[in-house]
Amino acid sequence: MTFLQTLIIAIVQGVTELFPVSSVAHSVLTPYFFHWNLDANFLKTNFLPYVVMLHLGTAVALLVFFRKEWLDIIRSLFKARKQDSMRLLLLIIVGTIPAAAIGFVLEKPLTKLFSNVTSAAIFLIVNGLLLFFGEKVKLRGKKQINDLSFRQAAVVGLFQAFALVPGFSRSGASMTAGFWMGLKHEESARFSMLLATPIIAGASILEIPHLLKHGGHGLFLTSLEGGIFAGIFAFIAVTILMRWFKRKEINAMRPFAYYCWLVGGLVLLTHLL
Repeated sequence: MTFLQTLIIAIVQGVTELFPVSSVAHSVLTPYFFHWNLDANFLKTNFLPYVVMLHLGTAVALLVFFRKEWLDIIRSLFKARKQDSMRLLLLIIVGTIPAAAIGFVLEKPLTKLFSNVTSAAIFLIVNGLLLFFGEKVKLRGKKQINDLSFRQAAVVGLFQAFALVPGFSRSGASMTAGFWMGLKHEESARFSMLLATPIIAGASILEIPHLLKHGGHGLFLTSLEGGIFAGIFAFIAVTILMRWFKRKEINAMRPFAYYCWLVGGLVLLTHLL
């Protein structure tokens, strides 16, 4: 991967990881769109760890943006009076377990999908359907995050596992599940981002040894450079997204659904015809 390719991938990843449009699908489709002739062995062995490492910048951006929540959570470990923050921590833990467990079991079988342009485009279209119709089946929510039961938090967390399939958005699936559990739009987006932080950071850290072993220090350093740019654009993206969901309690997902249908449909038309 050249520096320019890494920069483009990082910008795309930083934005699409948090917008509900599937960063993984865009990581697959971006080389196709720009006609990059990437090495087949790199795509098979190192592309997934490479992309996951870019997510480390996204995790840092989320930690910075939601620093107040995370600092309150840390304080709650030492102060019994911080019951709300302690409960939020427990909800995050419960919500993290399903996706982490499924990812551990199914990561290798699903890795084969990561260089398949057709499947990424198809699932991107399906993701659009989930966003469009998923928001419609539930009336406006009224709950705050701490109003969720632990079972409901687990359901929201379970939906994160959809992101293992290129084309499905982790944030889109978990936010939609949050709507179904009765969360306000802004609260659902916030819970989705808080759940994402340990998942993204944990996956990134686990892939560091793989990159060093199979990709060498050159690819590892390139991935870190990409992570910096991904983090910058992820911070911009989450700022825009949280303001959007604060203003929109109805049809907030509609523009993202249209985008998924448009991009997925165009890729299928150009790839299959």
